[in-house]
Amino acid sequence: MVAWDAAQYLVFERERTQPAIDLARRIAGRRVARAVDVGCGPGNSTAVLAAAFPDAEVLGVDSSPEMLDAARSAHPGLSFAHADAAGGLAELAGSFDVVFSNACLQWVPDHPALLARLMRKVAPGGVLAVQVPVNYDEPVHRIIREIVARPAWRGAFPQPRVLHTLAPEEYFDVLSRIATDFSLWQTSYYHRLPSHEAVLAWYRGTGLRPYLKALGERDRARFEADVLAEVEKSYPVRENGEVMFRFPRLFFVAEA
Repeated sequence: MVAWDAAQYLVFERERTQPAIDLARRIAGRRVARAVDVGCGPGNSTAVLAAAFPDAEVLGVDSSPEMLDAARSAHPGLSFAHADAAGGLAELAGSFDVVFSNACLQWVPDHPALLARLMRKVAPGGVLAVQVPVNYDEPVHRIIREIVARPAWRGAFPQPRVLHTLAPEEYFDVLSRIATDFSLWQTSYYHRLPSHEAVLAWYRGTGLRPYLKALGERDRARFEADVLAEVEKSYPVRENGEVMFRFPRLFFVAEA
């Protein structure tokens, strides 16, 4: 299991929270008594969900103790609990009018089975609302894959990261089987980052974590230097000195 660093994740809190805001707006206006935020992380998405449904009982759940500690500290007025998305929230009693997940399910395998399990936790008339990154063809991911495959690094990563996210067409077919109705869309965010080092800092909090965890301190610094050198080539500095960082994300809302 990958240990999560809430502080590193929240370096870009505004940018990471915006997709949760956009997803919550898509389902706003519903009558919601119970809602759960699956993979709540440090609680930023749970706060968004609670603001969207102020009269609802809102629970944030995560499998990471580090993230839950950060969430409870940052949002003492909200409720958080340990639960594993992979198990379909079997630890939680009852059903929910909204099962919400922002940038979590990409870490969980077997999405056809996973989404079917999560839909079983949605109350009749409720919704499953999900956002997952679909940025694996972006330059930074191509860079990481290429460097991991280099002879200098290949032996350090006997089990490279497996990507669990499906293609949009596959989600379309899965949702058509498990939902009474659904909508599916993609948004590309163009983030303004101050430097190439900021791109590296972004990925320290997510996609680089499995690789950095496998390395000692000296090798970690060398690996990051290799990644940064390629990032500098692939992300031109714009006229104002910033780096434009494109990040596509896939959204869907499925009705129970």
